[in-house]
Amino acid sequence: MVAMKESLQGKKILLAITGSISAYKAPLLVREFVKAGAEVRIVMTESAQKFVTPLALQNTSKNKVIIDMFDDSIQERGSWHIHLAQWCDCMVIAPCSATTLARIAHGFADNALTALVLALSDVPCYIFPAMDTDMWLHPATQNNCDIVRSFGYHIIEPAHGELASGLIGIGRMHEPTEIVCLIAQKLQTVKVPIPALKGKKVLITAGPTYERLDAVRFIGNFSSGKMGFALAEYARNNGAEVILISGPVALKASTTIHRIDVESAEQMFVAVCDNFPSVDIAIFAAAVADYTPLHPATHKMKKEHLGETLSVSLKQTQDSLAWAGKNKKRGQYIVGFALETENDLEQGKGKLKRKQCDMIVVNNALTKDSGFGSDNNTITIVKKNDDISPFPHLSKSECAKVIFESIINDYASNEEL
Repeated sequence: MVAMKESLQGKKILLAITGSISAYKAPLLVREFVKAGAEVRIVMTESAQKFVTPLALQNTSKNKVIIDMFDDSIQERGSWHIHLAQWCDCMVIAPCSATTLARIAHGFADNALTALVLALSDVPCYIFPAMDTDMWLHPATQNNCDIVRSFGYHIIEPAHGELASGLIGIGRMHEPTEIVCLIAQKLQTVKVPIPALKGKKVLITAGPTYERLDAVRFIGNFSSGKMGFALAEYARNNGAEVILISGPVALKASTTIHRIDVESAEQMFVAVCDNFPSVDIAIFAAAVADYTPLHPATHKMKKEHLGETLSVSLKQTQDSLAWAGKNKKRGQYIVGFALETENDLEQGKGKLKRKQCDMIVVNNALTKDSGFGSDNNTITIVKKNDDISPFPHLSKSECAKVIFESIINDYASNEEL
């Protein structure tokens, strides 16, 4: 089950389809929008008809599909494009070809779709480009994206994977369920009020831990702390009292955030134990070492004394998330992160149960321009009862927003929280 779909109940979606091969997914996308409670009206380009028929889209949407801007049957009160642009809650262009992207960037209104885009006023427009990798990365396309963004339209960068050309790379349109989840988040009826977290105390862990081998070397990981810091800033901006427990990172936090700097997994565990009992929400975004050297050297180890190989005995570290799950009190909400490289969802579901969390945020370490060190992330929120919400490529600030919105919605619907 995909969460948040109910927030599309009664929403009016204007779906635009262009001549990308990904248009074959359009009937599935329409069906997902309809299942989520939305009313869908469709406009498509002539090229889109090469990949999907208007009849298939009409049958799934139960509305006439607009192709010809001069079609007499759509001339409602004369200016059909103005009325349709005012009718919708948002416009979704999926897939968006390189040609249509260029037409939007340069203000063309030579077909029904581009005329509708120009007619939008105070209505969000979400654009999902789909094309081959070289076309997407071409400077002309990237320049067009910058122009379109400057209009206030939202471009959702394509996914990475197998393309119609047989190549592997960025350019795939996101799956219909992912698109519906994103639009549902943007248009959800339960808005997070500001300050939504006023009166709440939030604990967030962030960054890596360093486990010392000797006086100058350590075992660590590539975590930058950006996700945890984005969560901390979002919570602070929405009225929460924030405790940020951070491993060694080069990031600054707002002065109103209570920051506790630690180095090792043991230090982070102690800080969590000291602060967790008093908080309402705890989010464990840090990449904490699972093992630490059993006998770290107090001096710098010299390789001439060690020989050609080095064996180091390791012991397990204290698991802060597991401890919090076992010591959770009524009214507390716990979020864990699961960074995986395979079987992401199954691993996330297992961690949700094993660590006694309310939510697990799953991401994959192998996803390009996502996760460690990146300003972006591709996440899936996993909750109990197979409540799964995938999100396409978002900035970490946007990820923080959808994570907290999901938490707040749970608070609103659960009297025990």
